[in-house]
Amino acid sequence: MNEPMMTICGNVVDTPNLNKTKSGHLVANFRVASTPRRFDREKGTWVDGDTVYITVTAWRAMAENVAQSLQKGQPVIVYARFCQRDWIKDERRQTRHELEAIAVGHDLSRGTASFERVNRSYGVPTPDLDENGIPADHTADYLDLDDDSAAEVDLDTGEIRELASAS
Repeated sequence: MNEPMMTICGNVVDTPNLNKTKSGHLVANFRVASTPRRFDREKGTWVDGDTVYITVTAWRAMAENVAQSLQKGQPVIVYARFCQRDWIKDERRQTRHELEAIAVGHDLSRGTASFERVNRSYGVPTPDLDENGIPADHTADYLDLDDDSAAEVDLDTGEIRELASAS
């Protein structure tokens, strides 16, 4: 697939907004303003062009890093996929252009920055172990069986049946 890619240099316009989607993924949105400059030979001065404002979206771990690292007014460089979002509102077609970030960093031609690697553990569950180091059996906690009773599982239907006491 041939996706249009774009690099933009500019300033962060607003503090990145970090949210979580319904499926639990982190997403950060922020806007970048980029103003082209050119030298006007007739006037002998630099002239600013029209400012472009573009929304940038970062996902997952990058979203968290962006929210912790970027602040309004900081110079940034964003390398991203160029996306067009279309929808219908009040029977009118609406379009929005945005960048889906692949890489985001401070523009070091305009200042300095320090880098800190982030190591995140995403909570791999560890089972409770019994005294022999074997995963503990907690089925009685959710099967609602008497403490002294035993149960069997019908492998065809999945039904759980209480066994009669041997006493």
